[in-house]
Amino acid sequence: MDRPAVGRAFKLFGPWLHRRSRWTVPEEARGESKKETEESIRETPLSNYTGGPHFFEYLFVVSLKRNHSGNDYEPTITYQFPKRENLLRGQQEEEERLHGAIPLFCFPDGNEWAPLTEYPRETFSFVLTNMDGTRKIGYCRRLLPVGPGPRLPMVYCIISCIGCFGLFSKILDEVEKRHQISMAVIYPFMQGLRESAFPAPGKTVTLKSFIPDSGTEFISLTRPLDSRLEHVDLRSLLRCLSHEQILQIFASTVLERRIIFLAEDLSTLSQCIHAAVALLYPFSWAHTYIPVVPETLLDTVCSPTPFMVGVQKRFIPKVLDSPMEEVLLVDLCAGTFIKSVGDEGDILPPKLQNDILSSLAQGSNDLQTLEQVNEHVSGPFMQFFIRTVGHYASYIKRGSDGQGNFQERAFCKALSSKTSRRFVKKFVKTQLFSLFIQEAEKSRTPHAGYFQQKITEYEKQKKQKKPKEKTVK
Repeated sequence: MDRPAVGRAFKLFGPWLHRRSRWTVPEEARGESKKETEESIRETPLSNYTGGPHFFEYLFVVSLKRNHSGNDYEPTITYQFPKRENLLRGQQEEEERLHGAIPLFCFPDGNEWAPLTEYPRETFSFVLTNMDGTRKIGYCRRLLPVGPGPRLPMVYCIISCIGCFGLFSKILDEVEKRHQISMAVIYPFMQGLRESAFPAPGKTVTLKSFIPDSGTEFISLTRPLDSRLEHVDLRSLLRCLSHEQILQIFASTVLERRIIFLAEDLSTLSQCIHAAVALLYPFSWAHTYIPVVPETLLDTVCSPTPFMVGVQKRFIPKVLDSPMEEVLLVDLCAGTFIKSVGDEGDILPPKLQNDILSSLAQGSNDLQTLEQVNEHVSGPFMQFFIRTVGHYASYIKRGSDGQGNFQERAFCKALSSKTSRRFVKKFVKTQLFSLFIQEAEKSRTPHAGYFQQKITEYEKQKKQKKPKEKTVK
């Protein structure tokens, strides 16, 4: 793709793709206004979405149509629910941006397609991040439509602000089943879903739906009790990479480096990149984040700022030819690192690295459900943060107005381990930590979330352990 075309693509899709960071970048590379404040980079992780009045905003069907030259196909929206009318100017502009971006992300592979008789069904997701930091998630099912002879793939795409991959996969099953009968059968199902309240964690919503020749069906949609990880499948990382490699990717993310994931299929790419971000809990990745990079936006890998992106392996020659500064290039198909900085194994304190690896290895064969795997894999990484920065609340001093002031130097000195202290001195300079501590400074009372609950449990265990150690001595 020529440079002017790439520039046009970024102008069109840029508002949906990029996170701003506090890092200094030349103005021509950033294209940002100097008046934009740090407040505008606030991050809302997918795991924090608790639902709203609607399950979703839109359902799109994207099909491949001949372009004007007649030589190639281009993805085109052929169905939309709901149709919106009388939109305000700002709403109209947002919908136009969506209409431009959705086809690109449903078919990120480019426009070189041909009719097929067989095509493996793929379920994947992408993330669109608006300039104000809000996120929209696209849940996609790509398949061959029912019919005789060679056909072109199509995509069902549900746009929502809610992160719950398993639940939306089931909704896509229902959309696919109805489309095989008629597009008209989709409408009442999606209308019923749109009128239903998104369930609380552990709760179920039951929808009543009529299907011709089958009668009335009742569809149950249940959220996992632990909604913290409902948007991810951490089994994806375990299938592709070793524990040591996962640990090195984690180390790269905590120092906000540039990471590119490569895989053939869209499902693996989107699942693995979501999983890598989930391991950062309770911190949130606040930089460029594109689970599947469309071909027209491959220049993203030349960015001088931190990013985490997924690229289809067919584009590896273009990626390797791109001028990239220190990057970790992960081949998920081969389970190897094609490029690395070289110090990924030395970023985290050695003892804590060994503890993570030991925890991941213990009892892994006994895990049966997705929830069990997610908890088993994520737990050691959260323990890492508890042991390195879990004492943060004690070093936020509050003034008479209740505003907190983080005592960074004393916080770092409080760690007895030299290697932990060395790591934390780097980590406190990241945007991951800065955004987290800014929220803690604003809060007049300690945050009563899952992370704080685990910190309390850890401190209680430490107190119980100390008397026993003294007795042994």
